Amino acid sequence: MTTPLLFLFILGDILGAGVYVLVGKVAGQSGGAVWAPLLLAWCLAMLTAGSYVELATKYPRAGGAAHYAQRAFGPFAAFLVGFCMLAAGVVSVAALALGFAGEYLSQFVTLPTVLVAGVFLAALGLLNARGIKDSLRANMAATVVEVGGLLLVIVLGIVLIARGEADPGRLVQFGTAEHGPLSAVLAGAVLAYYSFVGFETSVNVAEETRDPHRAYPRALFGALAFAGVVYVAVGSIAAAVVPPEVLSASSGPLLEVVRLAGGVPMWLFGLIALAAVANGALLTGIMSSRLAYGMARDGLLPAVLARVLPRRRTPWVAIVATTVTSLGLALTGDVASLASTLVLLLLVVFFAVNIAVLVLRRDEVEHDHFRIASVFPVLGAVSCVLLAAQVEAGVWLRGMLVLAVGLVLAAGVALRTRRRTG
Repeated sequence: MTTPLLFLFILGDILGAGVYVLVGKVAGQSGGAVWAPLLLAWCLAMLTAGSYVELATKYPRAGGAAHYAQRAFGPFAAFLVGFCMLAAGVVSVAALALGFAGEYLSQFVTLPTVLVAGVFLAALGLLNARGIKDSLRANMAATVVEVGGLLLVIVLGIVLIARGEADPGRLVQFGTAEHGPLSAVLAGAVLAYYSFVGFETSVNVAEETRDPHRAYPRALFGALAFAGVVYVAVGSIAAAVVPPEVLSASSGPLLEVVRLAGGVPMWLFGLIALAAVANGALLTGIMSSRLAYGMARDGLLPAVLARVLPRRRTPWVAIVATTVTSLGLALTGDVASLASTLVLLLLVVFFAVNIAVLVLRRDEVEHDHFRIASVFPVLGAVSCVLLAAQVEAGVWLRGMLVLAVGLVLAAGVALRTRRRTG
């Protein structure tokens, strides 16, 4: 992977369902000032991104956060972090499968969610199994399409504002009937954070990147900066043009902007949005399968997950396992609850990664790597605690069940490792 390919990989993952599906849910939490939680979430994501850049360039190999935790804290923490990351990945793909089956698809055909989710996930699994190069070619095309769709929304919104068919005053309306101004921004930031978390998937392909020391920082920070500008612009346009209550009730909120502006076929924008959602699911599926493969290679998961196809060299068992799990979750949840659960699981991972950066400073490596100032990992860890405190009780319950399973399995891994080394 070259720097441009890695940039498009990260950008395509970030610019997926976050803005195409969840911007309406963010408006339902924060009110008309959608830009505020988006901007806050972007700032908090950049803190943790710095830690990932340092660790990915220092240890460029599959396994990502689990591998970093293994080096910093040992097998117990490594398994727990990897388990949370893996769970977050399959939850994200499940949420994207539901987003694919929503209002954007209804512009063409109405089919049962079970059927759509099953066919959608099976197709993504087959493309993933063909190999990283074919998957990245599909990502490059889809990323260009989805960026074009977001720029189209911005242009249409500007036209509506120029015609006097918008209310820019909504952008300073902080809060809803359920939340005051500050709590509304924080609650919206939890969902908005989901819009930026695609960056962490890229560390699992760092060892497939040409010159990661130079390529990875440029690609990651560049993709996050671009995504942040586009997200704030799109969120502001959508809130100014469409009332927050209408946005929050729609599973395809950006369609509302296109519908009001006119001049662009609804089916065309629906196709663009479907490409964006599918692209995000593909890249997250790549991350999940590579993570499962990396953990199996490190002895943290059953060795069968490290099996690869003879010619393609892709981890086919891991791909099947993560795809089937995502399908099960898609049939038992909704987009908003799955997104919040994913954020909670990732906050556990991000907290561990921010602390691992500081712990691993004493571990010297022979090659050059990126180094972030120590204040940023500290602030990143604090930001994880701040966002976790805003997560709803029902989401905490689901998250704690996942964490409980991870703790039990992690204890077993740690005990087995201790016996083996003894």
